[in-house]
Amino acid sequence: MSKNLHAGHRQRVKARYLSEGLDAFEDHQVLELLLFYAVPRKDTNELAHRMIKEFGSLAGLFEADAKDIARRCGVSENTAILVSLIPSLSRRYFLNKWGEKPIINSSTKAGEYAISLLAGRIYEAFYVICLDSQNRVNHADLVHERTINEAVVYPRLVVETALRHQANSVILAHNHPGGSTRPSAADISVTKKIATALESISIKVLDHIIVAGDKYVSFAEKGLLG
Repeated sequence: MSKNLHAGHRQRVKARYLSEGLDAFEDHQVLELLLFYAVPRKDTNELAHRMIKEFGSLAGLFEADAKDIARRCGVSENTAILVSLIPSLSRRYFLNKWGEKPIINSSTKAGEYAISLLAGRIYEAFYVICLDSQNRVNHADLVHERTINEAVVYPRLVVETALRHQANSVILAHNHPGGSTRPSAADISVTKKIATALESISIKVLDHIIVAGDKYVSFAEKGLLG
């Protein structure tokens, strides 16, 4: 009898999703639905509540390391991997929507593209977006992750990346996981050093975008490129 009730509940949740989508779902219900596909014979409602509580929010759970999810929530590796895939899948989806070799010809497009690259990242990540002569993206290269400073993101690394991908110009992009889009003194200093190094080989830095969540600031718009 309990198995029938359990199966009936899952079917009702799936039917609701098919008719309404996720917009009306609460966070624990979104996770419960996702867990159906990793936890076949267990009440995932209680588990969903517990997992979200453990990490403070649904976003906090999705952004956690798979090993931490498995250890702290007592779930299988399969379950932990499925949950931790969400931010990476979101980035892949958003980038795929841009199509192949998108044209980035304004600070607005640069900011939106950078948000797609950096969505869901909990560590600082520094990208060099290489453009051809028509401002089409040749390649977006992740040149560094974790703590970013002048000692790490040094000009030679960016120059090598730009040359390797035959860039006519580049857009720099990195995120501030703390939530502020305000450029630091180090951000401004690094940008100027990179721009000077690239200028010596006739490659121009068109912009530097700082992303925080779904917001961004453009160095070009702020007059910070020098």
